[in-house]
Amino acid sequence: MYKSVRMIMAFAAALLLCSTYTASAGDTLKIGSFLAVTGPASFLGDPELKTLQMYIDDINSKGGIDGTKIDFIHYDTKAKAKDAKNFVNRLIKKDRVDVIIGGSTSGNTIAVMDLVEKAHVPLISLAGSVKIIEPVKKWIFKTPHTDRMAAAKIFEDIKARGFNKVALITGNGGFDKSGRAQCLALAPKYGLVIVADEKYGNSDTDMTTQITKIRSTDAEVIVNFGFGKAPAIVTKNIRQLGVKLPLYQSHGVASKKFIELAGEAAEGVRLPAAGLIVADKLPDTDPQKRVLLAYKNAYEAKYGPVSTFGGHAYDALFITVNAVRSAGSTDRAKIRDEIEKTKGFVGTGGIFNMSPSDHLGLGLDSFHMVEIKNGDWVLVN
Repeated sequence: MYKSVRMIMAFAAALLLCSTYTASAGDTLKIGSFLAVTGPASFLGDPELKTLQMYIDDINSKGGIDGTKIDFIHYDTKAKAKDAKNFVNRLIKKDRVDVIIGGSTSGNTIAVMDLVEKAHVPLISLAGSVKIIEPVKKWIFKTPHTDRMAAAKIFEDIKARGFNKVALITGNGGFDKSGRAQCLALAPKYGLVIVADEKYGNSDTDMTTQITKIRSTDAEVIVNFGFGKAPAIVTKNIRQLGVKLPLYQSHGVASKKFIELAGEAAEGVRLPAAGLIVADKLPDTDPQKRVLLAYKNAYEAKYGPVSTFGGHAYDALFITVNAVRSAGSTDRAKIRDEIEKTKGFVGTGGIFNMSPSDHLGLGLDSFHMVEIKNGDWVLVN
């Protein structure tokens, strides 16, 4: 009888050990995304989705993250905040994802932040607004440089060129409005005066009225904060009206698509951007260059011209991969903690060093000032 009991106990222990091992070996990391793959912000979401799919497929083909395969679930928001909320609700409640990457736009991200915080799911945003990470929210991180950083980088360059009077023109999206607020707040700190503050709708097809008003001021330089087709229209209208003032755009146009849309009018436009669009022009001593070229070559071999927006997705994915590896688990809370501990991660946006008080982890030195010359980006020394 005792022998039978011992055999039963041993068999049960073996089953327990076997089931524990199987659960660990067969563990899956569920990553959800909500990106604007189609619609007005498709130039953001399309390269983001392609980047995620390309690298997740590659990771899975090599056995996963130390044996943990990635189950990738994606929804296209078309840049609509209502759809973003619905899809994030689905990712949390139905798909039961472990990590969320997205959204492509600031408006989409801001629309879902309360949902993510309440559900205790780590989210890494691919959008620009500083409002996403300030004040810090426990479960929310981001990889793109903020609009505040962009404004600061632009104003540094304006001041270095000896200009003082700035005409500001901005769109009506979440990113645009946040960028405008940062420009207005930072200008006095750089000794700059905003002499015009014009606005347009992101679906507008002509901004000559606003630019005519700017032309009547004593502005020495123009700064446009926006993304999508609108900044290209602004750029064309400025040149069509014969306005010769230097023009700055935000990092929201750091894509070849902007150059294509603006055409010859883009010549001479300056903007702050991550090193990705000038990767081959960086010195060999730059610690990012190897990473940038590897991503650029891989992406372009499969899809065509790279953009900084796909790079934001690359950074978000591999910050997540490193966090899962460090945590040794797919537990949401443990992944969140390890994301927050990210240190020295060399990504496309810069070298990330996050902390409990900084859920981005990039400094202003991770930005490069670039200028468009002959249809390409060049570094501004």
